[in-house]
Amino acid sequence: MAKNKHKETPAFDFSGGWDYSPSPESTSHVQLKKRYDLYIDGKFVAPTSGKYFETTNPATEKVIAEVAYGSEADVDKAVKAARKAYETVWSKLSAKERGKYIYRIARMMQEKARELAVVETLDAGKTIRESRDVDVPLACNHFFYYAGWADKLDYAFPNRKMTSLGVAGQIIPWNFPLLMAAWKIAPALAAGNTVVLKPAETTPLTAMLLAEIIHESGLPAGVVNIVTGYGDTGAAIVNHPDVNKIAFTGSTNVGKLIQKAVAGTGKKLTLELGGKSANIIFDDAPIDQAVEGIVNGIFFNQGHVCCAGSRLFVQESVADQVIQKLKDRLETLYVGDPLDKNTDIGAINSKNQLTTIRKYIEIGKQEGATIFESSCALPKKGYFCKPTLFIDVAQSSRIAQEEIFGPVLTIQTFRTIDEVIQKANNTPYGLAAGVWTDKGSRIFNLTTKLRAGVVWANTYNKFDPTSPFGGYKESGFGREGGLHGLGAYLKVDN
Repeated sequence: MAKNKHKETPAFDFSGGWDYSPSPESTSHVQLKKRYDLYIDGKFVAPTSGKYFETTNPATEKVIAEVAYGSEADVDKAVKAARKAYETVWSKLSAKERGKYIYRIARMMQEKARELAVVETLDAGKTIRESRDVDVPLACNHFFYYAGWADKLDYAFPNRKMTSLGVAGQIIPWNFPLLMAAWKIAPALAAGNTVVLKPAETTPLTAMLLAEIIHESGLPAGVVNIVTGYGDTGAAIVNHPDVNKIAFTGSTNVGKLIQKAVAGTGKKLTLELGGKSANIIFDDAPIDQAVEGIVNGIFFNQGHVCCAGSRLFVQESVADQVIQKLKDRLETLYVGDPLDKNTDIGAINSKNQLTTIRKYIEIGKQEGATIFESSCALPKKGYFCKPTLFIDVAQSSRIAQEEIFGPVLTIQTFRTIDEVIQKANNTPYGLAAGVWTDKGSRIFNLTTKLRAGVVWANTYNKFDPTSPFGGYKESGFGREGGLHGLGAYLKVDN
């Protein structure tokens, strides 16, 4: 430990006046290219238009690399390559051989895990601890999991006839770039489909590193194609007549547009959209554990999780205690360089997203809620936001109803179980929820009445490739992960 030496990214003044010494993750093992092309038909090819766009590090605002801007013509090439690979190679390959390829990709990802974690942090702004300990291992595990199912579909869906769909078009968001790619590519390949994937424009780099891994794995050309670009690139995938399945993770508004676009086309559709998830603390809950779970559910990930526990409901008898503990905990959170292993809260993904978060913070103030912000000093460069609490929030408040996607937590109190169930369900979304209590019967009661796709008990944000994930209402439909995620890429007949 050293005293007051961390000048560039100020941290917090602990009770003893001591501060953490910087502990940045090395980037010397990472060799990023200055320019990344599209990955189509087993080759890295320049975009038809010749256009590229920049991807930046949100913690420093510096450009990391240029990335190809895929056009409708590029998407058409990718879909044709995927169709050819499906009909001539992938659908004819034995399920056991398909599983070997998926397993090989997983092992190669493991071997390059350190590089993937650093690049994820550089491009997305999330902390190295989250990238290293959560995102990359989970991404590898999804490939391992579905590699095992590839030749066991008869056991997954006994006494039913299964056929692959064909070409899957997949569009992923910026909050979990590598993990979302794994969630979608692995089950699609295991089910016997080929893929055209579009990563988010602000976080394309780990998808391009995954393309390099897939290329090195020897996967047949055209089985996986990765086309980078903006919204129009994604729209070209959705609207392409030779795509059989669309899997989209992103905003509810875009999800609605996609649903309208594919209506009547016969395309199978999975949507995993926004959320405004409730975290409920009862008076018999382990308070310290619950407070840490709340922090993990909304602040450690910068609020950049669709299922973030952004609405906190606390039983009145323990509300003052919980709120004070949350305030104290926020004062210890370290906001700064995402590559520093001491950092708890990294950078907001983009300037646009930071502007949105600040807009909602102003809305909360105007609506009359009591605000508490950490007293931390933010770095001068980069897109950073202080962890923020809003207390005395009305149920009708915009900050309690609309998705902010940032480190902002609204707090409301309740007296009875019926009251908190009504409040928790009073939202257009239904993605996830958390329940903190000592009583198992209370947990099971709430899991049957909370309209959420996932309900965690005495924990939050725990994921596993064997468990399905997805929502209700405006949080989308369909499931990813587990056997449910495998079935989404198959036509299963009785």
